[in-house]
Amino acid sequence: MAAGNPLRELAARLLCSLFIPGLFLCGALCLCLVVLLWGIRLWLQQRKNQLASTGKDGKRQLVVAFFHPYCNAGGGGERVLWCAIRALQKKYKDAIYVVYTGDKDVSGEQIVESAFRRFNIKLTHPVKFVFLVKRYLVEASLYPHFTLLGQSLGSVFLGWEALMKCVPDVYIDSMGYAFTLPLFKYLGGCRVGCYVHYPTISTDMLSMVRSQNARFNNAAFITRNPLLSKLKLVYYYLFAFVYGLVGSRSDVIMVNSSWTLNHILSLWRAGACTSVVYPPCDVQTFLDIPLHEEKSTTEYSIVSLGQFRPEKDHPLQIRAFAKFLEKTALGQQSLPKLILIGGCRNQQDEQRVNRLKKLCEELGVDKKVEFKVNIPFEELKQYLADAIIGLHTMWNEHFGIGIVECMAAGTIILAHNSGGPKLDIVVPYEGHITGFLAENEDDYSETMAQILSLSPEKRLEIRQNARQSVNRFADQEFEGAFLLSVEPLFK
Repeated sequence: MAAGNPLRELAARLLCSLFIPGLFLCGALCLCLVVLLWGIRLWLQQRKNQLASTGKDGKRQLVVAFFHPYCNAGGGGERVLWCAIRALQKKYKDAIYVVYTGDKDVSGEQIVESAFRRFNIKLTHPVKFVFLVKRYLVEASLYPHFTLLGQSLGSVFLGWEALMKCVPDVYIDSMGYAFTLPLFKYLGGCRVGCYVHYPTISTDMLSMVRSQNARFNNAAFITRNPLLSKLKLVYYYLFAFVYGLVGSRSDVIMVNSSWTLNHILSLWRAGACTSVVYPPCDVQTFLDIPLHEEKSTTEYSIVSLGQFRPEKDHPLQIRAFAKFLEKTALGQQSLPKLILIGGCRNQQDEQRVNRLKKLCEELGVDKKVEFKVNIPFEELKQYLADAIIGLHTMWNEHFGIGIVECMAAGTIILAHNSGGPKLDIVVPYEGHITGFLAENEDDYSETMAQILSLSPEKRLEIRQNARQSVNRFADQEFEGAFLLSVEPLFK
């Protein structure tokens, strides 16, 4: 034992002798990193000043940039983008507005034209587009495993590309890439804000992994393995912690619903600068559709409105519809048809549509299901005008612009009993029913039958209640709330 003591003492002295130099080395590296980052910030500020433009009054024009890599996708998030820019252009007329996008296959003029064609939104001033070449870094298909982490880190590199091409004064992430916020705030020296449609990770996702429930973002092979489930839970908790850190760096935080608000408050813990701004819905355009007191059975159609993304759960719609047709009385001549309307962002979405068509064939309902992809606004409006039921199946939909549009158009909405539809949209109006909620195939198929069994007078009453209830989601309401929320960014 005595012989071991000198060895232990030697080892202790060696560690002590290395500790102080190691501490100094770490400090020196940290100092170098800080100096490097500060140098990059100064360099970016110098570049911004060199490229700055002056307005008619001789003052430097404010540059307001929106980070929206899929600005030509045609979904609800893109409607928020264009309405937000239009609102800012009305109030801050002298500012320069920039959109960071990865839609390299189209021109800026085509993007603006597409926004008008799909959303009936016309901007009052031109918009500059900064085209990004590294958008593939945020594609989910690039990360078959650790998708959340991969996309988030990818967004940092994509954000860096954006910052190198244009350094704005005000930066607004309008698509949910929270990891870009510290980049633009601390390196770009920008005032930063964000509009959160859906938290990248939520407490519901943590609960889902903890209870080992299989969903589109929790593979069955993981749910069947307790060890893998525990490892994924640790990964989710670590990611949620970092997500909260980066998100809380935002100077202004806007969320689109009560459901999103609850999750962002629990994760980001920045209640003082967080507010609910309901997304803009083109309510008035759909309110122009006349409500008929009665629709003949030959006109019956069920319409689904939403992008062809996995979380929208279109397979549930098709299976529920097939089950509904099975339960419908044999020999009935005028069976309803299901029309799926949505946008495809990329090849993965197009492949998803093809798989949905195959599912229709397998269930024997391909003759009763139609797919309408990336259709013009007027055509979409006509399908809603002819429909009797508006169908929605996404679990924990953050809000649901398509649901509001269906209700405004006069369809009877049948949405998922969760998220924004449950908390904000399909709620009683002055004590009267505005629509229906369901959770699974049986619920949906039975409620479809229930709606179609109602008298035309009862259906008309529900449709009228729904229409009156959605005025609070009009474009004008959004513009007022949005401008009030972002005001601190322009002081």
